[in-house]
Amino acid sequence: MNREEALDSVKANVENENLVKHMLATEAIMRALARRLGEDREEWGLTGLLHDIDVELTEGDMNSHGKLGADLVREMGASEATAHAILCHNEAHGIPLETKLDKALFCADPLTGLIIAAALVRPDKKLDGVEARSV
Repeated sequence: MNREEALDSVKANVENENLVKHMLATEAIMRALARRLGEDREEWGLTGLLHDIDVELTEGDMNSHGKLGADLVREMGASEATAHAILCHNEAHGIPLETKLDKALFCADPLTGLIIAAALVRPDKKLDGVEARSV
């Protein structure tokens, strides 16, 4: 699976524009972390991009979210490591974070919300004015 195929799947399964933006932001964070940690940027980026592919399909049911997503990405040809990270990023399943990929996704996912919140408290409400020290 390549990024274009993954993005096509996101667009086919996710209608909420803000959720798509969150998934793209998580992808960017995951790629940066992979580069910094010497990991596979493509795999880490795809994991971030696809991690919430099932949110609308599960209608926000936290008992299903992540399980369906892991199954979907396996069917799409993603690695088992990606599927596992997607599965365990939802604490409701009680699956331990084992790998760097698991832990990175678990941290990157909520970080996107924090960054957006930092932008929204600014007078201009724009992301380009947010600096790391502001977050």
